[in-house]
Amino acid sequence: MAEIEKVPSPFILYIVNFLSLITVTVCFVQKVPQIFKLREAKTAYGISLASLLLEVYSYSVSICYNYRNGYALLSYLEYHFLLVQDWIIIYLTLQYSNLINFKAFAGASLYFGIFAMFLLGFVPPGILTALIPFNTPISASSKVVQLIKIIQLGNAESISLFTWFISASTNFTRIISILMDSNDPILLLNFVVSTILSTSILLTAYYYKRKAHVD
Repeated sequence: MAEIEKVPSPFILYIVNFLSLITVTVCFVQKVPQIFKLREAKTAYGISLASLLLEVYSYSVSICYNYRNGYALLSYLEYHFLLVQDWIIIYLTLQYSNLINFKAFAGASLYFGIFAMFLLGFVPPGILTALIPFNTPISASSKVVQLIKIIQLGNAESISLFTWFISASTNFTRIISILMDSNDPILLLNFVVSTILSTSILLTAYYYKRKAHVD
């Protein structure tokens, strides 16, 4: 006898959609405090460029994969907002690090060219299917790199605590929505790891900010 697929109740679907909407809405401004923090400090000291580039890769692949597979926009809309905010943070980081040069321009042009090719279908979808499994370790690596950067420098001057608080909170809401909906173990692992690492960055940055204030 074929197994009957369990359909979530209307109440569960309502809660899941509500949590998704909250996540997308909050992600719309998640990195705005970090942008203002950089502009206020006018220094990128403590910001890991490698971490940002890894995040951009992860968000870009996710957007292309979901778009090419025709998935519902609400299920991945937050990646659009986070990606644009990362672009701005990378620009400010390069600017305050005096790295705006031909090499940076060439790298940006190459990135946007490849990104457009994936979106417009010039690249076989099989490549995206092969790339998407690497998103979880790459996303985790981006946060680990930022955490290590803060610890190595012993400085969190340019880090926005509110941005990382939002990051930890939205990842946690995704855990709840997944548990109530698909209970997908791969997605759960991804967001559990992200929640732990975002919280670690938040607490570490808070420790060094408090230490600097006391000293």
